[in-house]
Amino acid sequence: MSIVEAGALDHVIRFLQSENINLQESATAALLTLSASISNKPIIGASGAIPLLVNILKHGTTQAKVDAVMALSNLSTYTDNLTVIIKTDPVPSVVTLLKSSKRSSKTAEKCCSVIESMVGFDEGRTALAAEDGGILAVVEVLENGTRQAREHAVGALLTICESDRCKYRELILKEGVIPGLLELTVQGTPKSQTKAQTLLRLLRETPYPRSEFQPDTLENIVCNIISQIDGDEQSSKAKKMLAEMVQVSMEQSLRHLQQRALVCTPTDL
Repeated sequence: MSIVEAGALDHVIRFLQSENINLQESATAALLTLSASISNKPIIGASGAIPLLVNILKHGTTQAKVDAVMALSNLSTYTDNLTVIIKTDPVPSVVTLLKSSKRSSKTAEKCCSVIESMVGFDEGRTALAAEDGGILAVVEVLENGTRQAREHAVGALLTICESDRCKYRELILKEGVIPGLLELTVQGTPKSQTKAQTLLRLLRETPYPRSEFQPDTLENIVCNIISQIDGDEQSSKAKKMLAEMVQVSMEQSLRHLQQRALVCTPTDL
């Protein structure tokens, strides 16, 4: 019999409701551990623990907040928990924690994991856009986060833009997202690369494919976006990243050709 099946969860929840800070921290840490188990996720979600975790995220100690967002990240991978989480309005508190965290940290990664899940709902997208520096914080993780964090960040921005391009395109562009997206197209995980390329297409002037005279290449898409960017510094940085991206792409193509040549070269004739 598991700890949860043995009834320990009821005690953990009571500790979460306690005014004793030490008990709150211990209970949050316990929920973080329990939430890692797939079989526990629906049980915890149905227990009433999620609103308490979000309350800890708003008012708890620094360590309790970190453990709370990590537990919410674990719980968000169970689909039925998502509607419970979004009803607690967690995005403002998650953004606040993200903004106070190092962008390359595990905490930032888990914050972006929760944000990516929440922007699947209109309430989550609205809350993120309304938070001062909310989208910017996600863009900064896209640039400087762990590989997994960058995947969550680009996923969140893509979901937002796909939901309502006219509403969110400018909000995303003005935060200087292009250099980070360019880097992801060549250095990100396979998922990050695909999402970054899709988002770049959505961010250009027109979302529709170009004619045969203007091929829908990544370079053309990016050049179109760069021409619309306000500010010399952002535009210069984006152009530099484009040049680097093309260079890396050429090097990768050359290595691929060399490998094919080695495979195709007859030996021991």
